[in-house]
Amino acid sequence: MPEAVDRNMTTQPDRPSVETKLLTRVIGVTTMALVLSGCQSLTLQDAQKPAPEMVTEKVIPVEPVDSSRIEQKVEETEQEVPVTDLWVRTRQGLGLNLDNNDQRILAELRWYRNNQTFFDRVTERASPYLYFIIQEAEKRDVPLELALLPVVESTYDPFAYSHAGASGLWQFMPATGEHYGLKQNWWYDGRRDIVAATRAALDYLVNLNKMFNDWELALAAFNSGPGRVLGAVKKNRKLKKPTDFWALDLPKETTAYVPKLVALGKIIRNPEKFGVKLKPVINKPYFAKVKTDGQLDMAKAARLSTVPLDKLYKLNPGINRWSTPPSGPHYLLVPIAKAQGFRTQLAELPMEKRLQWRRYSVESGDSLLRIANNFRTQVKLIKEVNKLDSNIIRIGQNLLIPVPARNREEYSLTSNQRRITRQSRKVSGRHRMKYQVQSGDSFWTIARKYNTGVNELARWNNLSPRDMLKIGQKLVVWTKTAATKDSVVRKVRYKVREGDSLARIADKFNVNVGQLKVWNSFDSKYIHPGQMITLFVDVTRSSR
Repeated sequence: MPEAVDRNMTTQPDRPSVETKLLTRVIGVTTMALVLSGCQSLTLQDAQKPAPEMVTEKVIPVEPVDSSRIEQKVEETEQEVPVTDLWVRTRQGLGLNLDNNDQRILAELRWYRNNQTFFDRVTERASPYLYFIIQEAEKRDVPLELALLPVVESTYDPFAYSHAGASGLWQFMPATGEHYGLKQNWWYDGRRDIVAATRAALDYLVNLNKMFNDWELALAAFNSGPGRVLGAVKKNRKLKKPTDFWALDLPKETTAYVPKLVALGKIIRNPEKFGVKLKPVINKPYFAKVKTDGQLDMAKAARLSTVPLDKLYKLNPGINRWSTPPSGPHYLLVPIAKAQGFRTQLAELPMEKRLQWRRYSVESGDSLLRIANNFRTQVKLIKEVNKLDSNIIRIGQNLLIPVPARNREEYSLTSNQRRITRQSRKVSGRHRMKYQVQSGDSFWTIARKYNTGVNELARWNNLSPRDMLKIGQKLVVWTKTAATKDSVVRKVRYKVREGDSLARIADKFNVNVGQLKVWNSFDSKYIHPGQMITLFVDVTRSSR
């Protein structure tokens, strides 16, 4: 028996089997019994000698042990305590190289550790979405640092909109979003849809990782595009240089992008080391998806679900207007505790009462476009509701127009209301002026006339410089010089007259010479009669 025990233990020195443990326990008990009975232990050499007059004893059989029951008890003992905090769950799935101490990572760590309020704000914003994002990441078996990517991209703000035109938690650009099935129209922007955009982003990252076979390169490509990263890799390979992320020549934003995420991973792994406190986020689903089976006014959805309207928009930030989109997707996310009640209430609401309707009688001079603009809706929707095959309408014809159930201002997180809120936000040291877009205007021409930046102008109006401006669209410009409250700016083409000078023209239109030069790109201070110059004039202040 000792030899059998020795062989068994030799073959599996690190992880003895349950049978070995049992056998060892039996031998231990037997040995103890021998000691207690005053027996002496024998060497192997002694055991081989013939025993003199040994007293025979009755052998008591050992009752067989059910090893499966012991295995079950061992498993129960070794079972981990359930994770209650999503930060702990994230920590268990970290997969990037967090032992890298590149100077760029250390720089980001210094910033993070000195900004506790940043983590407090991010945690509060992430709480409704984090469980779902971690769950989706785990389904794809990817490093859980990817669930932290919205911290870098948008600070977990679902309405984030960059100067480049990227939108949502994951900051999808329009073309990339469309490629991954994220619809974008007047009613709805899938780039901000929590469910659709998260799945699209993680699918995109998985595809990028397949392309590069390296998560750091995949992340860099997510930020700046795979073509740019492939070009940088190709360049380094040609120069016989390393082709990992840390050796590549990439745009400044991308160069900081991966270090930010790695630094976040380090903090999640050991927040105490960096003096950061992470407020626990409960490890339970926050929201449930409820099918609406058609268009539904958001105010009515808030009433039926007993979820405040603003909170409903934050869970469904992809919705641009006062109702869910007519062509879908036909679902809403609501807090999980409210889901069943909402389903019940919705089932009892007839389809014709899910929107509020206004009957409109067509008047002389009307067109579908004019009616749609007046009611802030779309021609397509009016045609669909009224079963019109063409744009032709006749005087006296009655049309049903869907309208919001409450005042539009109450839908405070629609696209228009967010823009109005942004336009009303004060800019220190500047004065607010209204501007109406004219024919030929662009962000560049408007910014130039007010001696400001294109990105600033777009940000003041919750737009991207890539967005198309429409004639008549109302913008705000925050100027360094005071403007009247009701100022209205118009583009003016002025023909230089005999005796005119830049100073005289500037004085006439209540502008300054510097503005005239910027607006017209003058190479000199001299002008001549008959020359056409462009001015942007506040018509309420001009002395013309």
